[in-house]
Amino acid sequence: MEQDTRESGQPFKRLFFAFDCTPAQRRGIAQWRSDLGLSSGRPVPSSNFHLTLMFLGAVDTAQLPAVLAAAAAVKVPSQPISVALDRLEVWRSAKALVLAPSQTPATLRHLVYNLQQALLPLGFTEASREFRPHLTLARDYQGQVPEALVAAEFTLRAQNFILFESRKGRYWPLAQWPL
Repeated sequence: MEQDTRESGQPFKRLFFAFDCTPAQRRGIAQWRSDLGLSSGRPVPSSNFHLTLMFLGAVDTAQLPAVLAAAAAVKVPSQPISVALDRLEVWRSAKALVLAPSQTPATLRHLVYNLQQALLPLGFTEASREFRPHLTLARDYQGQVPEALVAAEFTLRAQNFILFESRKGRYWPLAQWPL
């Protein structure tokens, strides 16, 4: 497995936890995005569509076993998690065009909170950022919210949460835990 190294020479991986999309969802969202006729931004490859739960960033590879153990200990909701991605938004500061839910399910908020709490002793914190679930459609986007001919109505029904590695523009699943 390929590894990046920091200036210090220590190997690291760029990691994040997320819900994945099914192949059918990827195709549907990609087609819907195509129908928007975007003239700005770089489309995210449909193979990279996901809903981020927690971004860890550059993690020393030596810390990976502790991250995996912490994730395995996360208390998951007893009810299924379904997220309706029904809003198209432009996030100006991130220069991103995203699909987001009108309402974030309480079960999703609880899972993210429990994940953050489990990783806090390892030094990972997102306290400065409020959790905003989303699926990124395009990066470097600078236009207005495009007019959609068909309303966004995509529902992610999470079966598990996954630890992904970001490597050379692709996302690789490293481990997953059932919900």
